[in-house]
Amino acid sequence: MTIQSIARATGAAIAFAIAVPASAHGGTETVTPNFQHAIPNVLGKSLTAVVVDYPPGAASSVHRHAGSAFIYAYVVSGEVESQVDDGQKRVYHAGESFFEEPGAVHRISRNASTTNPAKLLAVFIADSKDQALTIPIK
Repeated sequence: MTIQSIARATGAAIAFAIAVPASAHGGTETVTPNFQHAIPNVLGKSLTAVVVDYPPGAASSVHRHAGSAFIYAYVVSGEVESQVDDGQKRVYHAGESFFEEPGAVHRISRNASTTNPAKLLAVFIADSKDQALTIPIK
C-alpha cells in the first residue's frame, strides 16, 4: 500500500465517520452509515452511502452538502417530499430517485406521510478529503 493510498483511505474514513452521525441534518430523521470506499479509478474521490429513516411527519432541516458532493437519492420505502435549490417541490415514492448537484441547497427533505415511515438511500460521490458531507443552514 502506498502513502498516497493510505492518505486517501484515511481521509475517506474520517469524512465517513464524522459526516453522518444520527440526526446529522438536525431534524428528527435518523442517518445510518451504509457503505464507504475510495473510488480506485478516480483519484481523490470516495463513494459514501447512508440510509435516512424518517418517522411519520419527520423532516430534515435545510442543509447543503460538501461543495464537491454529487448525491443520488433513492426512496427505499414510503414517500419523501424534496426540493433542491429553487427547483420544483416533489413527492418521490418508493422506487423513485433524484439527484443533487454539488453545492445545492436541499430546502425540503421530509416524510410526506404523517402516518407511515419513509426510508431514503443517499449515495455521495465526493472528495475523499471532505470532512463534513452535510452542512446545516441556519
